[in-house]
Amino acid sequence: MKPTERLASATAPDGSVLTLYRHDGSYMMVVDGIELMSTRRVQSEVQLAGLACAPLREQADATVLIGGLGFGFTLTEALRLLPDNSRVVVAEIMREVIEWNLHPEWPLAGDAMHDARVAVLRDDVANVLRANVATFDAIMLDIDNGAESFTTGSNKKLYGEKGIRTAIAALRPGGRVAYWSVDTEPAFVRALKAAGLKVSVHKVRSHTTSGGFNCVIVGTASS
Repeated sequence: MKPTERLASATAPDGSVLTLYRHDGSYMMVVDGIELMSTRRVQSEVQLAGLACAPLREQADATVLIGGLGFGFTLTEALRLLPDNSRVVVAEIMREVIEWNLHPEWPLAGDAMHDARVAVLRDDVANVLRANVATFDAIMLDIDNGAESFTTGSNKKLYGEKGIRTAIAALRPGGRVAYWSVDTEPAFVRALKAAGLKVSVHKVRSHTTSGGFNCVIVGTASS
């Protein structure tokens, strides 16, 4: 049996502990004993970018925001879909997560982060949203397990009425905000609709061909 290696750990602003592990060539981030993400199950993170960015393939000067770097699968897919003159802003609050992805011995998101279209900000995505009114054609938020299942309590602010309206204000007309979620979150979907968004819920596999499902919830602003 191959061992599970503990590679690094870091403390989030709210005091929760994030730990990076490696097992049999895959990498996992665990928050206080709860697995937050794994490189073995990335299909839903890829689909988050697909649902948000595919409509922008032909749009000149598209600008998108990704909240939460993770292992960079959403970023990598966004870059694959978006044109060469696009701009991708990544907001990641934890310095250590950025450093882990750039580590030369770990095959994570380093190549994508060095793409000329990418700007990685070490900041809370809520701050980036507030500072960029009417800026983004698409916003992808994957900062926790969804609107009701939090591993980090401070993330809750993005899913309340004020957080939703802050995200909408950061969109250009007709823009989309896409939320990764562990489940369908009907109460959150109602809140998005009440804020004026046209909402669609997409069940996507966490693994490409098997295993459980997660959700991507997409809200589209009026033109």
